[in-house]
Amino acid sequence: MVAEAKRVVVKVGTSSLTYENGKLNLRRMETLCKVLTDLQNSGRQVVLVTSGAIGVGMGKLGQTQRPTETEKKQALAAVGQCELMFMYDKLFGEYNQMVAQVLLTGDVVEQPRSRHNVENTFRELLELGIIPVVNENDTVAIDELVGSHFGDNDTLSAVVAQLVEADALVILTDIDGLYDSDPRKNPQAKRIPVVKEITDDIRALAGGAGSNRGTGGMATKIKAAEIANAQGIPCCVVSGEDPHVLYELFDGAQIGTIFG
Repeated sequence: MVAEAKRVVVKVGTSSLTYENGKLNLRRMETLCKVLTDLQNSGRQVVLVTSGAIGVGMGKLGQTQRPTETEKKQALAAVGQCELMFMYDKLFGEYNQMVAQVLLTGDVVEQPRSRHNVENTFRELLELGIIPVVNENDTVAIDELVGSHFGDNDTLSAVVAQLVEADALVILTDIDGLYDSDPRKNPQAKRIPVVKEITDDIRALAGGAGSNRGTGGMATKIKAAEIANAQGIPCCVVSGEDPHVLYELFDGAQIGTIFG
């Protein structure tokens, strides 16, 4: 059960971290850091997988459209990652919670030796009471290098959940779960509270891609749920609008959609 999970991976998307103009939503980010610190204080171990480096880089450089060229996205990621980690360190520090930056690429976790090293690093950080803040190393990860690219941070979060042997994966996004039709178009759409098995019908409900600032969408969240579920890890997709929702989730409330 999710409520009993002791080691938790929480993934937050770009749309939950930033405003439409790409600049950081400081109120939401501060709330997230406070809630995660509180969950850690309660005896849980928390790993945060964060998107937002390219989105924050766009905001910092005043760009409104996500570029398509790889080198431009890499440059934005380099600028944005610096700002993003600075803010996490500052905001978690307000609550006396230490954090550590972990940047991953697909080839690192696919090679047995480097994967083992990553697992050891996570284990030590968690034993020290430090919250790892994980992102894909977008500055060096590119599509053309086979195996180097996770493609999106939903997939990354599921891989991290496997690496740390998490008890639950929680994905905070801009919609409060999977619906039987698009709630943005159909006001009668109904949220599906539990998905026991991910079938083609479930995948068909996912729709298209995410926002201009991010790369995700419900399809990548279902893919992440499949990866996590394959290792017996339940995956919860919930709204990231108010991070206090994590309290409800771990108190046993039925919110969002739970896969597995």
